[in-house]
Amino acid sequence: MQVLSTLSHLLCLWAPFATAAYTLKDDYGTGFTFFDQFSFFTGADPTNGFVKYVDRGTAQNTGLISAEGTYMGVDHTNVAGDGRPSVRITSNKSYNQGLFILDLAHMPGSVCGTWPAFWLLGPDWPNNGEIDVIEGVNDQSVNQFALHTSDSCTINNSGFSGQLLTSNCYVKAAGQANNAGCGIKDTSAQSYGNGFNSAGGGVYATEWTDQKIDIWFFPRSGIPGDISSGNPNPSGWGTPVARFQGACNINSHFKGLQIIFDTTFCGDWAGNVWGQSSCASKGTCRDFVANNPAEFKESYWSVNSLKVYQGGTSNAPKANATAAATATTHEKKPGTSPRPSFLRYRRK
Repeated sequence: MQVLSTLSHLLCLWAPFATAAYTLKDDYGTGFTFFDQFSFFTGADPTNGFVKYVDRGTAQNTGLISAEGTYMGVDHTNVAGDGRPSVRITSNKSYNQGLFILDLAHMPGSVCGTWPAFWLLGPDWPNNGEIDVIEGVNDQSVNQFALHTSDSCTINNSGFSGQLLTSNCYVKAAGQANNAGCGIKDTSAQSYGNGFNSAGGGVYATEWTDQKIDIWFFPRSGIPGDISSGNPNPSGWGTPVARFQGACNINSHFKGLQIIFDTTFCGDWAGNVWGQSSCASKGTCRDFVANNPAEFKESYWSVNSLKVYQGGTSNAPKANATAAATATTHEKKPGTSPRPSFLRYRRK
């Protein structure tokens, strides 16, 4: 009886933390309110892309961004002999853990020469980490997730529904392509590019805790009601598409991450694997991107919402987690290689 009483007491102490909800920290809004919370990168592309990143004024005046639909596109009107104009934006805020929920009406399509990404990046790369939530190149049809870190971070091949590509997150890991990081491939044709857009878009949810980084993809027809109502509860979402967990101290490898959207062209990934795709028949990557502006009309992002939540069970005090483990103990009965095309290079 004493054991049962103790167990009941411990469970009561732990229960409030087990059901702790995420609370909204940042709602990036829509239209120009959204862009007000980002800075526009205008330097040379660190991935050697055939691109010209423009400032906000130029982007707004030339229609590369628009308040309507929170639109971020690329020049699809002019021949661009010295790089196609595009935008790369970085959030003014940085984060240490959280639940990041992105609802997209449209992402850049599966177009030869393109390399779009939605990702999070820490300072002093790769020492504070990189999380790639949406990324692909050329005519790719499914999404790829990845982490990029300093040494001593690997993940297990379990706990997720996607396909493991590489397990070592270290950017210089032996036996993997340069900066491959640890990668997981989605299996849904609705997760990226043309398939995503044809299905009406969807939601990507990234939960970053001190134990792991989980990513879910929900097509428009399958978005959980708790996300739509603004009360997200990842514990009810089932198996994530990607889970990054293993021999990796998340807290030491991921700090001060900022949110980034960009669309570049050719470069160290899209350009390097050009010849391995159906795009090879179109000539060289740079010539195709420069001389066929109309091909890039679908190379745009349209953001319904971007929200960052904090809290959740992952932030429960460790003392209560210990109590839960003790309660579980009381209940016990006595006696009882890397894919060649998955090339990634420094993005910062």
